[in-house]
Amino acid sequence: MSTAIAAPAGAGLAQDVSPDTAVSETAITDEIVVTGARGRIETALEVPISVTAYNEEEIEDARIDRVGDFITLTPNVTIDEAQNVGLSALTIRGVTQVRNGEPPVATVVDGVLQINSRQFTQELVDVERIEVLRGPQGALYGRNATGGAILITTKDPSNVLEGHVRAGIGRNEHLLQGAVSGPIVEDKLLFRAAARYSDYGGSLINETLGERVGDLEDITLRGKLLWRPTGNFEADLRASVSRAEGGGLNYVYQPAIVGPDGKPIALDFTRGDADEVSRIIYSNNPGFNERDINEFALKMDYDLGGVTLRSVSSYNDLQEYLQGDQFPYTAATTISPGAAPLGDGTQTQFVDIEAWSQEFRIISPADQRLRWMAGVYYLETDRFISSTTGSDLGQGITRVEREPLFSDPANPTLTYFADDNDNTAWALFGNVDFDVTDRLELSAALRYDEDEREQTVSPLNTGGVPGAVNTATYDKLQPKLTARYQITPDFNVYASWGEGFRSGQFNQNGVGAAAAAAGLVGVEDVVDEEITETYELGFKGRLGDRLRLSGAVFDTTVEGQQYFVFVGAVGAQVLVNIDEVSLQGGELELAANLAEGLDAYASVGVTDSEVEEYALNPAAVGNKAPYVPDMTFNAGVQYRTAPYWNGLNLFGRVDYEHRGDQFWDPENSTARSAFDLVDLRFGIEHQEGGWSLIGTWNNVFDEAYNSEYVLGGFAHPAQPTQWRIDLRKEF
Repeated sequence: MSTAIAAPAGAGLAQDVSPDTAVSETAITDEIVVTGARGRIETALEVPISVTAYNEEEIEDARIDRVGDFITLTPNVTIDEAQNVGLSALTIRGVTQVRNGEPPVATVVDGVLQINSRQFTQELVDVERIEVLRGPQGALYGRNATGGAILITTKDPSNVLEGHVRAGIGRNEHLLQGAVSGPIVEDKLLFRAAARYSDYGGSLINETLGERVGDLEDITLRGKLLWRPTGNFEADLRASVSRAEGGGLNYVYQPAIVGPDGKPIALDFTRGDADEVSRIIYSNNPGFNERDINEFALKMDYDLGGVTLRSVSSYNDLQEYLQGDQFPYTAATTISPGAAPLGDGTQTQFVDIEAWSQEFRIISPADQRLRWMAGVYYLETDRFISSTTGSDLGQGITRVEREPLFSDPANPTLTYFADDNDNTAWALFGNVDFDVTDRLELSAALRYDEDEREQTVSPLNTGGVPGAVNTATYDKLQPKLTARYQITPDFNVYASWGEGFRSGQFNQNGVGAAAAAAGLVGVEDVVDEEITETYELGFKGRLGDRLRLSGAVFDTTVEGQQYFVFVGAVGAQVLVNIDEVSLQGGELELAANLAEGLDAYASVGVTDSEVEEYALNPAAVGNKAPYVPDMTFNAGVQYRTAPYWNGLNLFGRVDYEHRGDQFWDPENSTARSAFDLVDLRFGIEHQEGGWSLIGTWNNVFDEAYNSEYVLGGFAHPAQPTQWRIDLRKEF
């Protein structure tokens, strides 16, 4: 039986599954089973949600190590990674992540909701399944799920001793990864431990410093304990630690005209083109970034006979620090001859987040006509953030966290914005699924969120009202209705309507006035909530034994879409609201088994966006929304031969991504044109022996494009071509 390429799961085939099933064989003639899409085990065909899923074998075949790896395979989902390891401008159907803002997607790892977007870009270690759900999912998956949900399931502990090791080497890159699992007490207490170390040396060049930049060193440790003392109780304890350190802020400032020595000789503020790509960085200070994450979670399930009671407790501690040149990211200092107006400065940002959450759910059995779930969620978050600018005296950058260094002889602080944010959030939620007939299912879901926020401004602030205490409360009732009809055993259609909610928050106190002084009038210190309303129609089915097909169309209205503005004069990362944005589009996905061992997939996503209202700049009405590509197209072919010599087989795979035109601001000042990426994988495997030697070549044709463009001419070049060779052994 052939093995399918990583492909859309939205077109699965109906079959019976048992509660112990995880994911089925991935051949086209078998069904892909999704266990998370609606909180119970069911086939992808049955789920009335636009969902793309990847199981363990597909994750390995596609070499999905980071979140960006599976996003490039998924229609109408993109990510723009720049600035620092914790930044991820994730966009799903036109709903976008913004700096320092709440995520637009509920990311759930092993049933535990991530509490901050800076957690999202962790390395994917020992993962068994990934499910990407498009459209509002708050009733089932938690706060801020306006654009969808991403469900990541790591491998469970096993009842036999097993594991794997993997070593890789590539262009400026080294990798070592492993996992081991087995019983401590057979059938009762099981463990799993996994670790990953990666060291990427960077592939951009800082001409001023004569060194490579864009490096990243990451260590991730993950452990699980599974306790089953009785047949009706299970406790799952999970802990993970992540340490990442590397470069940051590797932007090119396009208005600066640089001389042969790398120093700016003139400024031309008319220069600003998202298609202009330079992989040469001219900062006189190397950018630096580090992120530390500690996560602990306990999930307990207790079968009471007629219902299951679930408790999920989690604790998260995250710190991230970033420093680099402030403006204009060129080899200039404030004491250079002729520095004004071409002088530069420094900037730093420090974030310290501590949060704990508790969720309780009561869940009905899945094998009955009326199925239901109800729950309550509570979250406490303490976030400290400081942002500074400083004088660049040519003596490097002094780290600033909780206190400014106004008198520092090497790098005196010029502006300091800092505050503590105490957030208390709670929610009530539930859903009901009812089989009206054998073919018709109706579902209703409801969630109520309330978010109370208190901002305490540092008494050392250089703007705003030092020492001020500001409060705000955001709340929203979020309903969702869904109908699914089975036309034939192999073909379903569905329709849904739902609302989503992303909480508002505070900008750093005083940045509104600072933005006005820099010429950006209308920025407030308070950011309103974002509300979405989505209508969706979709279908899923199988055509014969070799083809899966699914599709969906959607219409979304966003009120108060949150958008990021950078105020370089004070290093301020400011959020504003676009009053109303309309988003219409859809996806079409297929997976085909072309011959024994030969599989293919293709998917297309289209999003037409329009700014309907924008009080900050009414002239932008009618323009495209920022960070929204008009189209994504993904396709691939994979071939795995039958064993032909001593159990060896050949493996080959090609993936192609096309990303359409994209604007970066509501003014549509400049667009990044469409670009195309091709990735290759090829090698040998010995499936019985459990080992493989596979080479990977990303961005084969070395496509040059900017991974991000910020209004004002700040361009972040994407990574050039990369290659790696991995040796993996199962035991």
